[in-house]
Parts: sequence; structure tokens; C-alpha cells
Amino acid sequence: MRVGSRPGILNVVIMIVAGTLGVASANGQAVPAAKQPLAEEAFKNVQVLRGLPASEFIETMGFFAVSLTANCTTCHGDASAGSWEHYADDTYLKQMTRKMVLMVNLINQSNFGGKREVTCYTCHRGDRIPRITPTIADVYNSTFVPIEPDKLTPAFPNAPSADQVLDKYIQAIGGMQQLAKLTSFVGKGTTQAYAEDKYPAEVYVKAPNQFATITHTEAGDRTTNFDGRNGWVAMPSDDKPIPVLPLIEGDLLGAKLDATLYLPSGIKQALTQLRVLPSITIDDKDVEVVQGTADGRTPVNLYFDAMSGLLVRSVRYTDTKVGLSATQVDYSDYRNVAGVKVPYRWTVSWLDGQTMYEMSEIQPNAPIDAAKFGKPAVPKPVAK
Repeated sequence: MRVGSRPGILNVVIMIVAGTLGVASANGQAVPAAKQPLAEEAFKNVQVLRGLPASEFIETMGFFAVSLTANCTTCHGDASAGSWEHYADDTYLKQMTRKMVLMVNLINQSNFGGKREVTCYTCHRGDRIPRITPTIADVYNSTFVPIEPDKLTPAFPNAPSADQVLDKYIQAIGGMQQLAKLTSFVGKGTTQAYAEDKYPAEVYVKAPNQFATITHTEAGDRTTNFDGRNGWVAMPSDDKPIPVLPLIEGDLLGAKLDATLYLPSGIKQALTQLRVLPSITIDDKDVEVVQGTADGRTPVNLYFDAMSGLLVRSVRYTDTKVGLSATQVDYSDYRNVAGVKVPYRWTVSWLDGQTMYEMSEIQPNAPIDAAKFGKPAVPKPVAK
């Protein structure tokens, strides 16, 4: 793994936001948000990032990692490899990181009224020690990479409307009438995390807005469940020290969005402030960009093939203590499932990990017990 020595804690991580949010139930009433342990309750020797939910604390570690092109042991020390206890050890880089967090907070407070304008990435840009001198290679040998819109951006003039692009997408996958006939599906295949072997996996999807993904590893199952209102992530102790973690705040909103994209008849209702941004190119193909938001603050960017109309990428952001953390999903290998085109392959990438899902078969309109989407059990190692 390029920036993390362990698999990332959340396979579905989208837009953690400040404050406590409720999710609307099927009858429109607010459902109280689940609670997570705070960072200092779940982990030892937490000093400057106290008060954060455990999941946001871990996502903050991912932001540090990608800003410095580091992994877990870079800061926590070689002794932390395979030992959660040693993550609490004080090392020089951990002590320096605490000072840097306080320094960045002071810069933003003193110069920008507390608004986050400077982050670790502002100066480090992937370097352990920020460079202070530009090189000729920076000018002449750099490859242009389009900047991902990380703020809600005004609509591009003379572009088609968001409704037109989304209607084209629905028509491309089979049309609303055909989509309404596909009320569930069960996929079987494999998942593969960065620098890991492939493992058998299943995906369960049911309308409205329910899904479960299960990956079977020797150490135990990795599971993400969302029942339409509440969600959970369960991972073996090899992956993370908290076996079952409820999804809260933006992660919960993100799970609902993912559920919508599995069966996307409600895609227009899932996001607000929809607008079309300038087109870009992905893999030498022109794509149309639709931007919206699920929380009114952080953007969700959807990329549609200009020719086929199919969704090829989604990007959304988690708002952490130190900066926005991007999650990208790339969709491919669309096949016909009961008259609806469904991606058989998708890759989820976030700042400290990546997982590729590849289905070998998808059974449409399969009966799925509601318990499949409920709170998962604590993962247990496979008996040998």
C-alpha cells in the first residue's frame, strides 16, 4: 500500500461533517445518530486530536499519510507493525506532528478567521520535508492533472442541465421503467485491497437504499452494512482495533448515497444544488461532470461518459479536523442484469487505501433477509 501499512478502516467513507446529523427514516422522521467512541476513548496517548469520533481520527491519519507520502510505521515506528499497542508509543515524528497541527491551527486562526485555508498538504505536497526551492523540472517536465473540484462550484455556462445529464444516464442503463423492475440483486465475486491477495466477496443490494458488502479473509469478514437508516463497518482485529464501528455523520450520509448509486432511480433526490461543471477527460474519453451535495457544504462529483452516458466515476469528501479527505469510486464493465446495466467492477480509492470489487455473477431480484443489512457480528478468524 502506498500510504498505509494496513487496509483502510472504511471501504465506504464519504463526507464526515462537523456536528451531529440525523438521517430521515422512511416515514420522514429523524433518526438519532449513532454514537462512536471518541479518539481518546478508543486509542491511547491521544493529545491534540481529542474529542474526534474514532472514524474521523483514523481518516485524519490518512490525511497525514498522503500529505507526506508516509505509512503507519513512518510515524508510529517499526515496532507498531503488527502491534496496535505500539501505536501509542511516542516517537519523534508523532511529537513533531502534534506541533505541526497546532501551528496550522494557529495560522488559520490568526490569518483567516479560523477558516481552513492551510493544511499539511499545502506545504508538504507528498514530501516528508517541504521543499523551499522550485526546480526547472517543476516547470518543464510536469504532467498536467485536472484539479478535482473540492468546493461547490458555480454551474458552467452553456452546459446542459444536470437533469439532462442524469436523464441520459438513467436511459443509458435501461430506463426508469426497467430500473423499477430491478428491486434487489446479489453479487458474488472477489475483492482485492492494494498489495493484497484476492478474497471471495458478496454484495447484497435491496431497494430502497439498503446494501451489504462482505469480504471473507482468513482473519475474519470485512463487512459494511446499511439498512436504509443506520450503518456499520466490521473488520478483523488485524485491520483495526475496533471490531464494529457504527457509521455516523457524513459516513452515514455517504452510505445512503452509495446505496442510491447501486440502484440509481433516486439519484436526483439524493443530492441537492445539482449543476454541471466543465467537461474533462478520463482515460482518453470525454466525460460530463455533475456536481451536487448531500450535506449542503461538501461536494459530490459524478462523472458520466459523454458518449455512452454511463457513470464512470464518483468523488466525494470527508471533512476531517485537518482537511478534506477524498474518496473516489471508478465504475466499469457494465453488463445487462434483468434489463439494467450494472457495473461488474468498481474500485474504491481513499487516502490510505484502495479496494477493487469484481463480480463474476449477479442474481437479479433475489430474496434477501432484512437481517443481512443489520449490525454485523464481531469478525472471527477462520478456523483452520
